[in-house]
Amino acid sequence: MFDLGQRLLMVASDRISAFDCVIPDPIPHKGAVLTQMSAFWFDQTGDIVRGHNIAADPDEVIAACPELEATRHVWAYRGMLIEKAKPFPVECVVRGFISGSAWKEYARSGTLAGEPLPNGLSESEELEEPIFSPSTKAEQGLHDENITFDHMKTIVGTETAERLRDASLALYARGRDMLRDRGILLADTKFEFGQLESGEMTLIDEVMTPDSSRFWPAAFYRLGGGQPSLDKQPVRDHLDGIVKQGGWDKTPPAPSLPGEVVTTTSERYLEAFRRVTARELYT
Repeated sequence: MFDLGQRLLMVASDRISAFDCVIPDPIPHKGAVLTQMSAFWFDQTGDIVRGHNIAADPDEVIAACPELEATRHVWAYRGMLIEKAKPFPVECVVRGFISGSAWKEYARSGTLAGEPLPNGLSESEELEEPIFSPSTKAEQGLHDENITFDHMKTIVGTETAERLRDASLALYARGRDMLRDRGILLADTKFEFGQLESGEMTLIDEVMTPDSSRFWPAAFYRLGGGQPSLDKQPVRDHLDGIVKQGGWDKTPPAPSLPGEVVTTTSERYLEAFRRVTARELYT
């Protein structure tokens, strides 16, 4: 984040993390994919909730802030000019399919954040209705925790909690329907919101990207297990193999990645961008 007075320049890094560890090797194009895909979704969802974005095209960023011209080569395509906002201290997760941490809890106790779900669900099954599943926004180095909606109300207040829930569900529905037409299942996604100086609620950070969502290629979807995804799965698979061989214990520092894993992961991000936006990244 770079403070420009009334605005910020938010630059997405090419660095990547897995198992809560930052990997030493950057993934080419990753930061640009996250920034430009978020810009796409801000444009597609502005009728639901205002976004904090001002510009993500490098020429438009410089037109708004000419002083950034000298550093264009550093942040171009990875940088988004945004309005300042005070973030709400919760993360707004919407789950359309049961997977990940939600599946682990359900398999153990039949619940999500302590609240019961229907009996007999299978891993990766689509839910009858999407579930709003908030979590805490943990301090650096700690893990977010799923919380109930009632708990969320005690953190941000009932009225704000209801507004955040309703906006999150509407955003998810928009993304789910658009992505399904593109052959992608939006299994779940995380939104973050803030409050502008005027008091207006705004959508902040990244929106429906491979890092904030689970994108499943619909052609490979199979009920009853984990699914291939358009994200950093090659990195996780490689590191998991090292862990199983006893070469790493999931604590920092993380091992370096071989070149083919870096290339495959970069291509995965670029493929996600093309499929979501129907265009090439640098056009």
